[in-house]
Amino acid sequence: MSGGEADVRIRALRGAVARLRRQLAVLPGELPDRVFADEELAALDAMVQDGVPEVPRLRRSLLLIAGAVGSVSALSPALTEVREGIDSFSELPRGR
Repeated sequence: MSGGEADVRIRALRGAVARLRRQLAVLPGELPDRVFADEELAALDAMVQDGVPEVPRLRRSLLLIAGAVGSVSALSPALTEVREGIDSFSELPRGR
């Protein structure tokens, strides 16, 4: 993966994380694991801020975040965007 390609993926994932954090912050009502989800989103953002992260660590964060937000349908599109951003790091190079 070239540096430019990595930068695009990192920017996209960081944007998706930021959107999910904003939506989580304004979500009305009680969400028992809201703090945990926000902390894990912050950790995920820190991982990608330092460069191309390890895919297994990204996937673990995604599972923890998904578990924390549960089945809150209002967060589903933003969570899907985070998942797609993480998936972009695990794609095989073209031609294989």
